[in-house]
Amino acid sequence: MRDIKENIIAIKDNISMICSKNNLNENDITLIAVTKTMNCENINYAIENGITDIGENKVQEVMDKYDLINKNVDWHLIGHLQTNKVKYIINKVKLIHSVDSLSLAEEINKRAAKSGIIKDILIQVNVAMEDTKYGISTDEVDTLIDQISLFSNVRIQGLMTIAPLFNEVEKTRPIFRALREKKDEIIKRNIPNVEMNYLSMGMTGDYNIAIEEGSNMIRVGTGIFGKRNYNI
Repeated sequence: MRDIKENIIAIKDNISMICSKNNLNENDITLIAVTKTMNCENINYAIENGITDIGENKVQEVMDKYDLINKNVDWHLIGHLQTNKVKYIINKVKLIHSVDSLSLAEEINKRAAKSGIIKDILIQVNVAMEDTKYGISTDEVDTLIDQISLFSNVRIQGLMTIAPLFNEVEKTRPIFRALREKKDEIIKRNIPNVEMNYLSMGMTGDYNIAIEEGSNMIRVGTGIFGKRNYNI
């Protein structure tokens, strides 16, 4: 587990360097540790060593781990969310990153209303329009945001994307830039109940470019925990 501590230090140092180079405030960057397939011992160790936010891809993993994880942490649901599973995580996660349909937003709104809360969400945008990834197209963002903005128990807080895995990481830059430009367009519209506080983009291999292009929420798994064993 010692590697986890060293990895966290190295990533935070790198974030600091990137921000200094680009005249950004490192305190504005949220580092989310992606914990899929990770055991609770390793996750808690990461929290003890400075991780304040963790991200899970699957609802089942949130449910399995929730009561075993240090409570001094915010949970994020970063993977695809089915409408029939919203009820299981509505009171557990701080932010849902992967809203990509009106029907999902409607279910989140309904469950949040029943719980007497307002749930913060991000709209997932498939900027590169990859068949293997979820998310709406950039052209569909405005319509979906306008529809969701009318809900009383959902609050849009920004946008999220996953860049393609390019052989040259620099090729991700136009993807991240396009989402930042879309965020800027939305801000100018000044839509009630819509805020653009977060751009969730950038993972282990490309978060440096994502930050340079405006990301303030990066999702890092392998860079913290090492290569995952999907056979366990």
